[in-house]
Amino acid sequence: MTDDHRMLVSTEWLAAHLGDAGLRILDGSWHMPATERDPRAEFEAQHIPGAQFFDIDAVAAESDLPHMAAPADVFAAAVGKLGIGDGSQIVVYDNADTRSAARVWWNFRLMGIGNVAVLDGGLAKWLAEGRPVEAGAVPEAAGQLTVDPQPELVRDAAQVARASASGSHEIIDARPPGRFRGEVPEPRAGLKSGHMPGAKNVPAGRLYNGDGTMKDAAALRAEFEAAGVDLSRPVITSCGSGITAASLFLALDRIGHEHHALYDGSWTEWGALPDVEIATGEA
Repeated sequence: MTDDHRMLVSTEWLAAHLGDAGLRILDGSWHMPATERDPRAEFEAQHIPGAQFFDIDAVAAESDLPHMAAPADVFAAAVGKLGIGDGSQIVVYDNADTRSAARVWWNFRLMGIGNVAVLDGGLAKWLAEGRPVEAGAVPEAAGQLTVDPQPELVRDAAQVARASASGSHEIIDARPPGRFRGEVPEPRAGLKSGHMPGAKNVPAGRLYNGDGTMKDAAALRAEFEAAGVDLSRPVITSCGSGITAASLFLALDRIGHEHHALYDGSWTEWGALPDVEIATGEA
């Protein structure tokens, strides 16, 4: 893999740069509630040396929906307490089946921060290679980050409804096939089952290799095309609550797709709306 400090960095690269003064490492692990895993406790038990914990649920907007993107001032204040400032090189990793580091990466991209990358393979690959970890809580640091929000990278329900009705965009859903087709209930109570009319299904797991690294550009392109996605068109990514939709966003970036955005409310919002169309079965 070629390291691209705007998308992915390898474990080898990170190990070689651990001592860099401008490097800031974040653990962005987030787990589905049913797993009953505590990502902060796991972080305090072991984390990459020098890392801080990025709490996806806390660095968020006040909303009835989970972990919606934070306003610019809230985001800047929160990451400043993690020691991140202008000029920092940020690397985000996770230890989660949700590949939630991509969501943290997208949060920074939404704020106009380009010098941020995901650790390819995450903590699991780091540990498998016998690389160092440390334990314990980490105190707050001080940093000053200038943000420049990029609203074109996010979509709301009304925009998605128009795109679905008009067919103006490809809508790609990262949920597992059974949930996409409406064959199994949603993990969140009270939500309808199915998908947005016209959506295509590319489960997030298909974007990654067995070791947790992201597939190369050619393989990613093949996954999208196998799902019937026309990559010449603009794209909206979606999932259950905006976490794995960010893996789709990262994969689209990696293949050089230029016009894509993330539906932040995703199915947690759409599946609860009373007046939207819902499709079931294959796309």
